[in-house]
Parts: sequence; structure tokens; C-alpha cells
Amino acid sequence: MRQYGMFVCLAIAFYLTIGLNARDNITKKVDGVLTVAAAADLALAFNEIGESFEQTTGTPVKIIFSSSGTAREQIANGAPYDVYASANVNFVDELIKKDCIIADTKELYGIGRVVLAIKKNSTLKIDDVKDLLKPDFKKISIADPSHAPYGLAVKETLQSLELWEKMESKFVYGKDIQHSLTLLKTGNVEAGFISLSVVNNEEYNFIILDDALHNSLRQAIAVVKGTKFEKEARAFIKYVNGQNGRPIMKKYGFVLPDEIK
Repeated sequence: MRQYGMFVCLAIAFYLTIGLNARDNITKKVDGVLTVAAAADLALAFNEIGESFEQTTGTPVKIIFSSSGTAREQIANGAPYDVYASANVNFVDELIKKDCIIADTKELYGIGRVVLAIKKNSTLKIDDVKDLLKPDFKKISIADPSHAPYGLAVKETLQSLELWEKMESKFVYGKDIQHSLTLLKTGNVEAGFISLSVVNNEEYNFIILDDALHNSLRQAIAVVKGTKFEKEARAFIKYVNGQNGRPIMKKYGFVLPDEIK
């Protein structure tokens, strides 16, 4: 019996040790994930870049997409992100002033383009933004200009054309570009203002808004201060702006940093 009792004790100790080691391994695996707060217009491009980065470096990446303004507020309030990729360089600058961003990591990664889109199976047509004044266009999706850079660019464009007040009653506000796209995709609106980077040529007809009618959508990325993975975060930024990331950004319609005048 004494030998049996010793055996049971040893077995319990053995399994407890395995359990603790397994828990530690799980913790290390979770803690080792690089978390990126990214603008909603980056959904397609950054998902592809993230997968490529993981395969090349072995560093797992979790990308959380939202409006740039929402992510900015989260980071200002201490959200534990490692990298912030904004659709508005000014948002990064604001966080630098608040000492929430490592200043020397800030890099431009591209300029976004805004499009007005309708579904290809729609009976409506758009050749010009002014077409939205027609009564057939009852609802139009737009990312909320109060916190979404693309929504603000749309508002600036329509104000430049003296159309904002004439169309404002038709707008359905999305929380970000992806939400605006969903409203269009599900048929809740007849047309939508979205980013070139998320539009699918096979599903939508679209026109690109004149860049001269709104402030440039200069997009920037930086490392969040306090990250435990600064080395990996810096590497991710270099990857986005390097020989692997830039062709992907170009594919999704972004103007690259070295093309910015």
C-alpha cells in the first residue's frame, strides 16, 4: 500500500508538471502574438501582408480592423496594441504628442483613394457624383466623417462641389469603410462611398473621386509605446514598406510612399 501511495503521488506530481508546462506554453504562445490596430481600408491588403509576414518571420500576427479614429481613442486610453496603422497620418501625430507612440517608428505607407460604387447588377448608373442627386438614389452609405478618414474625405469632396447639404439627408453612416461596404453589399443602400482598396471589380461599378477635391489620405504606421514586442513591431513596419509589402499595397490600389509628391 505504501508503494502504491508513493506511485499515486508521483503520478499526480508528474501530471501537474505537464499541466503547468502546457499552461506556460499556451501563455507564451498568446503573449507572442503581434497585435496590429489597422484602418478598415487595409482589410484585404494587411490580411495578405500579415500572412506573408508570419510565413517569412515566424512571428504570429493578429490584425484588428476598425476606423482609424476608433483605434486612436483606444490607444490613447491604453489599449494593448503593438502597431497602429492609420488612414490619417494626423492621428499618428496626435498620439505621438500624447506620448502613446514611439516617434521614430512613424512611416508613411501610402495614400488611399476614395470611390463611389454601385453593385453591377443594379439598374442604376453612375457617371458622376452629381448622379446621386437623382431621386432613384434614396440611400447612400458613407463612413462616419467624425472619426473615419475616408468619410471625412467624402464630406470634403462634396463640400467642394457644393453637394454636401443637398445629399446629406440620403446618407447612411457606417462605423468604418467595411461597414459602408456591407451596407452596399446587402442592398440597404443604392450606392456607397468606399475605398479603392476594398472594392471588388467583379461585383461593383465605380468611379474614383478627384483627389484634388479633398485633403490627401496620407496613411501612416507606427509602433505603440509600451509594447513588449518593439523589435517585432518595427520589423512588421519595415515589411509593409519593403519589397514584400509594397507590391501587395500597390495591388490594392494604394499610392506608394515613393510615389507621393
